Amino acid sequence: MKITKIRLGRISVPLRVPFKTALRQVNSVEDVIVEIHTDTGEVGFGEAPPTGAITGDTTGAIIGAFQDHISKTLLGRDVDDFEDITRAVQQCIVKNTSAKAAADMALWDLYGKKYGIPVYKMLGGARHQIVTDLTISVNPPEEMARDAVNAVQRGYDTLKVKVGIDPSLDVARLAAIRKAVGPDIRIRIDANQAWSPKQAVKLLNQMQDRGLDIELVEQPVKAHDFEGLKYVTERSYVPVLADESVFSVEDALKIVQMQAADLINIKLMKCGGLTNALKIATLAEVCGVECMIGCMLEAKVSVNAAVHLACARKIITRIDLDGPVLCSEDPVQGGAVFNEKHITVSDAPGLGITGVEGIRYLDD
Repeated sequence: MKITKIRLGRISVPLRVPFKTALRQVNSVEDVIVEIHTDTGEVGFGEAPPTGAITGDTTGAIIGAFQDHISKTLLGRDVDDFEDITRAVQQCIVKNTSAKAAADMALWDLYGKKYGIPVYKMLGGARHQIVTDLTISVNPPEEMARDAVNAVQRGYDTLKVKVGIDPSLDVARLAAIRKAVGPDIRIRIDANQAWSPKQAVKLLNQMQDRGLDIELVEQPVKAHDFEGLKYVTERSYVPVLADESVFSVEDALKIVQMQAADLINIKLMKCGGLTNALKIATLAEVCGVECMIGCMLEAKVSVNAAVHLACARKIITRIDLDGPVLCSEDPVQGGAVFNEKHITVSDAPGLGITGVEGIRYLDD
């Protein structure tokens, strides 16, 4: 199975409601779709979102990384040389992790399709269904409480609440949500790097002192501030999840060695795809550190790849793969089935994607 052509295109998928965090506001998913074609007729699918505020990857950068580096590296290669070609993707250009992730997942898709095996079974096959949380965007407390109640009415029992815009309101936001949803709903919060270490400890301990029962806090301080992350981890009543601090296996190793966080968040777009994500999960398993698997604002092609990893490895104990259910429509054919909080992986070969509607190809 030799790689004969790589096609790039773009999709636009509107969100149900605007997505607001401490870093940005988004109204639609605007992603790059990658198709890797072969001489057998099989096609591998990948996807990369432009998330410049987090990864530094813009639409132009993703397309340029493929046109100038990744496509040239892959054309003519045999999919059976799997370790070599996945390594070549990582080495052909520095950074550009979203583009690498799209290429890497498409290669895993092809490898599974060649041998008739779903990717999650190749990676471990621990389970076939997972349960995701649902994100509550940062807004005034009353609006967030209404959104939380709506999520619970839709069947969600775990909410990931965005905080960090106007920290003086964060405790009030969480208090309003907890009062609205009651004591039995799990609440985890994501500060998206918004707080200083001392501010984070003060706010988190205030939340717990008020009985808000926060399950965990995601990335309370700046991504580069490993010492600050460790400071919060050692002093907060709330367990700390490292997200933007972990872009690589090396970052994960440093976090574990420093004991700078209680948990690690794996995202394909940060680490460059399934190949490196699997390494992070294995490292975490060896060290006894549980993982969350998350996503950016992505459509189902790339989130579907994350589902396969989540279903493969039990060290991934928390799921934050709500990207497709935040969208108002699904242009992706095949792959995992998203039924609100329940996600069921496909047993079709590879990643199970058969097509994507509405692609605006760059070569048309």
